[in-house]
Amino acid sequence: MPPKKGGGGGGAKPKGKGDKGDDESKGAGKEKKGGTAVKVRHILCEKQSKVLEAMEKLKAGMKFPEVAAQYSEDKARQGGDLGWMTRGSMVGPFQDAAFALPISNVNNPVYTDPPIKTKFGYHIIMVEGKK
Repeated sequence: MPPKKGGGGGGAKPKGKGDKGDDESKGAGKEKKGGTAVKVRHILCEKQSKVLEAMEKLKAGMKFPEVAAQYSEDKARQGGDLGWMTRGSMVGPFQDAAFALPISNVNNPVYTDPPIKTKFGYHIIMVEGKK
């Protein structure tokens, strides 16, 4: 996280206005904003019909990693785990949805419904942690 270090320049980080740099003194404010990183899982499908089929499996009680392994078309197929993703490293609609979701777990996931459409396809997203 080198960009956070040099608070004087400011030119490299246009979104710096919302980042007041006082995370420690305002822990509650940071939490409301959704933090700066999320531990995220997703199921990515190129076709809407396939992602809706995956959604039905989740609604029927199937575990998120199992549905991801069966339906997801991306490299994170092994349970859909993308790991920790920082703000600014994800495509817009995906990032907005990820930071808006509450923290949940794979046994009882809270996920995006309807799926989120990006240039990559349709995503069902769930968040396992925030920091």
